[in-house]
Amino acid sequence: MEYMKTPLNKYTFSIKPIREWVEKNSKGKVLNLFAGKTKLKLDEYRVDADKTMNANWYGDAYEFVKNAIKSGAKFDTIILDPPYAYRKSMEMYNGHKASRFNMIKDLIPKILNENGITITFGYHSISMGNKRGFVQKKVLLMSHGGAIHDTIAVIELLQELGLGQR
Repeated sequence: MEYMKTPLNKYTFSIKPIREWVEKNSKGKVLNLFAGKTKLKLDEYRVDADKTMNANWYGDAYEFVKNAIKSGAKFDTIILDPPYAYRKSMEMYNGHKASRFNMIKDLIPKILNENGITITFGYHSISMGNKRGFVQKKVLLMSHGGAIHDTIAVIELLQELGLGQR
């Protein structure tokens, strides 16, 4: 468990300590599924619904993951920093409703390499979970001060399920 006092910004990785934490904890080929405007210093493939962002692929994150499965694409790290609420998704994605996050999480193991990790951001510490074959390795609590919700980042390792789920 780690703790970080940091300001809040709608572009999470524009905050230097958060960006550096993600860069330090990522490995290999990285999928940033809700990329936003900040390019990470990683081997990063960027997906965003907003065409004004710097991305490799524009559109719905769920559709991207389905296409990645079909093409056989694999990643070592997948960063999931979606809008945390419907209101936020409408603000962040210029009126486009955010993807069906649980459906995306169900498909993530199919595009993650063996011993791959996910880094998930949100208001809760439950992210990928045991039922999808993940084990929590690290939790970062980001305190933004005042009456602002804390943000929680969870790093999880995909374990081999052996159940034909991958």
